[in-house]
Amino acid sequence: MRFFCLNIWFLTIHGKFRLFGGFVANIRLALRDWDHLVPVATGEVRPDGFELTLESRAVTPDVLSESELDGGETSFSRYVLGRAAGDDRLVGLPVFVMRGFRHRCLLVRRDSGLTALEELKGARVGLTGWPDSGNTWTRALLRAAGVDLTGIEWTVGPLVAGETGKDRVGPVPFPGNVSLTDDGLTEGLAGGRYDAIMTPFMPPEFFTPDSRFRHLLPDHRAAERAYYEQTGFVPGIHLVTLKRESVERDPGLPGAVLDLFDRSKRHWLARRRLLTDTTPWLLADLTDTARTFGQDWMPYGAAQNAAMTAAFCAELHAQGISNRPIKAEEVFAA
Repeated sequence: MRFFCLNIWFLTIHGKFRLFGGFVANIRLALRDWDHLVPVATGEVRPDGFELTLESRAVTPDVLSESELDGGETSFSRYVLGRAAGDDRLVGLPVFVMRGFRHRCLLVRRDSGLTALEELKGARVGLTGWPDSGNTWTRALLRAAGVDLTGIEWTVGPLVAGETGKDRVGPVPFPGNVSLTDDGLTEGLAGGRYDAIMTPFMPPEFFTPDSRFRHLLPDHRAAERAYYEQTGFVPGIHLVTLKRESVERDPGLPGAVLDLFDRSKRHWLARRRLLTDTTPWLLADLTDTARTFGQDWMPYGAAQNAAMTAAFCAELHAQGISNRPIKAEEVFAA
């Protein structure tokens, strides 16, 4: 465990405080070190009305299992599934700290003849987790392309052998065409065990000129652009949650945290547009992103994410991950 650059409580002593029973609200959140949170971590953007300690984690924390946490980054699917099961110990904020298109998340061997989603009918596909938010969105792409998910031979396992610390199964039993392995998916793909693998993160080898792997879709960016034009959103993967007891102590906390992270995101984007030489073609990418999505491709707020939330809830039920249909308005209910 490590802290984001500084203990944020030190940075907030000059800010405005709300007092509850004579005490300053002091909360602890754990998230991965997303770059749009850097302004909060460095103190350039400060909490208004509470003190904050922001912990950096290598993997997504299990907020409920850590008594010292008030909240943190949470899988969208696991949060929604909890709500569907009547578990309201977490209060979800419509603050999606991780979101992204999933067309890029299907990999095949470089010498594979597969180049389209519909060509995965009846295929052998490895994936890094069954109920995962990202993989749920990726399977949704296959369903939309007419692929019967029950006709695929699925294998759930680590991207690289030896990876630990991740729940790959979830609360709902696997369908009959899904199995588990401890073997690495990348080696299975390279060796012909799988026709394709589904992963939210690229293996290190992918960034080398002699990589054995490529994207299934030759122009995944065009497919993602078409997806956005059709749906109007970029899929949400992880969101921020707060423990209910923390919210009950300070009912204004959800709004204050949303405001803080929104200010951080906007500050980060402004700086990113100024310091564009961090990668060779960042300026062109930022320009194209703004012209495609407007000034905010990852908006926060329940209304701004209503269509995306409804689509995700529908997929969880359609894929048999949720035992009942979930209404979008349940997700961010107080």
